[in-house]
Amino acid sequence: MVADTHCAQVLFYSAEGQLLPDLTIGGEYGPGLGQFHFVTDCVEDSQGNFYIAEYGEMDRIQKFSADRTPLYEWGTHGDEPGQFSRPQALAMDEQGQLWVADSCNHRIQVFDVSGEKPRLVRIWGERGPAPGQLNYPYNLLLDGRGHVYVTEFGNHRVQKFTLDGKSLAVWGGAGRRPGQMHQPWAAALDSQGNLHILDSYNHRVQRIRL
Repeated sequence: MVADTHCAQVLFYSAEGQLLPDLTIGGEYGPGLGQFHFVTDCVEDSQGNFYIAEYGEMDRIQKFSADRTPLYEWGTHGDEPGQFSRPQALAMDEQGQLWVADSCNHRIQVFDVSGEKPRLVRIWGERGPAPGQLNYPYNLLLDGRGHVYVTEFGNHRVQKFTLDGKSLAVWGGAGRRPGQMHQPWAAALDSQGNLHILDSYNHRVQRIRL
């Protein structure tokens, strides 16, 4: 699944890199259900439903069934609980809860999406440079062992948190030397326990052994 941001769609590819056009979701600009503005991320739950985040004209998340039928949307632009300001990244945990990096609100929101409508179950984070604070969280990762890793575009770092928002470790910092970062955009965990960081304004990928 690839968020094709400025084309208002999510593209699907095979493991060999072949585009699967029949699986595309979206492609039409607009505020309606099934339409998009700037798509940021897409995740799939255990039932095959898809959750797609967007910002721009609409700051919201839409849910689609396994056959790509739009089911519902939630969120408007704002900083109240359940609202968003550039929901940049999504993650699904083992309990079927949807995690959202609400980047321009400098916080993390977690929703129970098992029912007919989503329910906010957890929210944490505030803007700042100190451990435990956030500055434009652009990516989040769940390791399945009770931790979440947050990539901070504004603080040039990655933080490791408990699931309730307690900071456990911080690494990075502004700079161009190995281990330093310049506006990191995203990260991924591999099967060997390494963290791969897209160090975007340094034009490189850094690998950190956890």
